[in-house]
Formats: sequence, C-alpha cells, structure tokens
Amino acid sequence: MKGTYLGEFEELVLLCIGILGQEAYGVAIKLELEKQTGRKISIGAVHASTNRLEEKGYLKSEFGSVTKQRGGKRKKFYFVTVFGQKALKTSMELRQRMWAQVQPTAFEVKLGGS
Repeated sequence: MKGTYLGEFEELVLLCIGILGQEAYGVAIKLELEKQTGRKISIGAVHASTNRLEEKGYLKSEFGSVTKQRGGKRKKFYFVTVFGQKALKTSMELRQRMWAQVQPTAFEVKLGGS
C-alpha cells in the first residue's frame, strides 16, 4: 500500500464522498468540491485524487449499471473505507487539537515594529 499521508485535496475529496453518499461518482464529486470550496476543479484532478486514495486504501469503487443517458458508459461510484474514515477522523482531531491551542491574539496584526 502506498503512503498513508492524507493531503488537503484528498481530504476534501473524501469529505465530498461522505456528503454525496451513494451518489459519489466523478462528476458529482467535482461539482460538490466546487460548491463547497468556491474554486474551479478539473475532473482530471478528481480522477487523480480518487486513484491515489484507492491505492492508499482509503476508497473502494464499483461500476454502476449501463445507462442510455451516458451513451452506454457506466458511472464509477466511490465509497470511503474504514481506513479512510479513520484517516479523516485523525485529520479532524489533529486540526481541532491545534486550533484549541491557538491563542486568541495569535493572528492580531502588530504594527510599529513591536
């Protein structure tokens, strides 16, 4: 299995798959990412990320049925594995722990050289 580090974009992809549930396939993930982040996302970036996440064991996928609307092509649906859920939980806990340690004045702008 490839490295288990979870990058920011990969984390967002996993979260979008969690949001979409049974409807998590490439284009739906792309649209949800754009909706949630307000950024333009390429379908290539989504596919590259889902491939990496599958290699890491964070995702599983399966093909849906053939449909006329897609010209006989099947959608590839993604599901977050238990390992992926654990990685997301670990990431969330780390961020919460770190935010809890940030002092209220940490991000105040100080002018005048002091």
